[in-house]
Amino acid sequence: MTLPRRPVELRTDRLLLRQWRDDDREPFAALNADPVVMEHFTHPPDREASDAMVDRLSAGLADRGWGLWAVEVLDDGGFAGFVGLSPVGDDLPPAPAVEVGWRLAHERWGHGYAPEAARRALRFAFEELALPEVVSFTTVRNARSRRVMEKIGLTHDPAGDFDHPRTPGWSGQRHVLYAVTRDAWLAGDR
Repeated sequence: MTLPRRPVELRTDRLLLRQWRDDDREPFAALNADPVVMEHFTHPPDREASDAMVDRLSAGLADRGWGLWAVEVLDDGGFAGFVGLSPVGDDLPPAPAVEVGWRLAHERWGHGYAPEAARRALRFAFEELALPEVVSFTTVRNARSRRVMEKIGLTHDPAGDFDHPRTPGWSGQRHVLYAVTRDAWLAGDR
């Protein structure tokens, strides 16, 4: 039997990307219940679904050593949300791929935490995992996330835009695809 790898922790000047803890459950549930944060999702998860997501994200980190990390702001020790890497589901058009993604509490917006943490996750993806490419996608109208994607060096690939198969009939079903190759990211100014 192979034991799971110890999850990697990543740091930036202001943030710690770490394994999930039980005390993250309450602020994560509050984040998921915030209609501003969840504006571009079909519906917010209830507390049970939010806790189940923490369990899945924690297990992914334990199994792979990387994933969607809990983000802690170093100067106050507070939970900010999650940022990291996630294998794209086989039912989604960009698969097989690894996605960089984020979800932060509304009160943590506007401080540059999402791009800072996402850049660190990309550095790990390309320098440690040697992935050939990383993607990200969101609804067409999610301008804030699209702006983060552009800030971290991803470019929009209109040929890859798709109707999300898990959201039939939803007004946000159309998704835009952004991507960056390892070579392009390593050649960029990081």
